[in-house]
Amino acid sequence: MSSRQRAARTNAPTRDIPATGLAAPLNPRRIAALLGLALLGAAVGIAGTLVQSAWFPGGLLLTLLATTALFCGGRRLMGTQPGAAAPAAGWLISVVVLLGGRPEGDYVFGDELGLALFMLGGMAAAVICATMSRSPQLGADSGRPGK
Repeated sequence: MSSRQRAARTNAPTRDIPATGLAAPLNPRRIAALLGLALLGAAVGIAGTLVQSAWFPGGLLLTLLATTALFCGGRRLMGTQPGAAAPAAGWLISVVVLLGGRPEGDYVFGDELGLALFMLGGMAAAVICATMSRSPQLGADSGRPGK
């Protein structure tokens, strides 16, 4: 039975549902926004690395608040999970690069406790923000018949 026959039988109007997620066509503005979010995530990761070790424990709380705000803000801005995953990827890459240190033996991070809390807290914030449920859309159709 086709959708036209089903619509005629139920007296419901036919709707074209736009493709979302991976089925949606590529959009250059969306790609540029995700790359911008990834660069912003890298900047927050670098700044957080310096601040959390300099002002422990207040700096750690400040950096975790900033990373959570960035990840959740990216999710809300883009409306999809890649909106939180892009800045999280930039953040993680920048932090892992800074973990390597330099050949002279210099090390960016302070104490081990601050490093562990910074890494675990940032990754937990990324996972929480990426897996949050979507916020309800204003004026969205509930999908219930007769409404």
